[in-house]
Amino acid sequence: MIGPIVEQSIEFGVDIVEYYKWLVYEKKEFVLSKQILRSGTSIGANVHEGNFAVSRNDFIYRMQIALKEASETEYWLIILAKTGFLPQNFHSLKNKCTSLKKMLISTLNTAKNKN
Repeated sequence: MIGPIVEQSIEFGVDIVEYYKWLVYEKKEFVLSKQILRSGTSIGANVHEGNFAVSRNDFIYRMQIALKEASETEYWLIILAKTGFLPQNFHSLKNKCTSLKKMLISTLNTAKNKN
């Protein structure tokens, strides 16, 4: 079990789905919304899959993919903010994404340094 990162990645995924619905139904934004939905929910999927990895290398691989997806999600949040599609009530997504990235980096460092 990898602890709080599982729960936080699930909560972040739910927040991303809510943000996606807002983008599509309120702002009629259909391109970037799909990008952030895919990358933002993929973080938790990879963390969850890594939680049931068959080896340390498999676990590390899943966490690396989750980190890449978090970095992509962060990019889309920046683009959406700079183009006026990230209202104040969704600004916490950026902080949550940064927090997930830090947790993933720490998890990866720990996993890679274990003997």
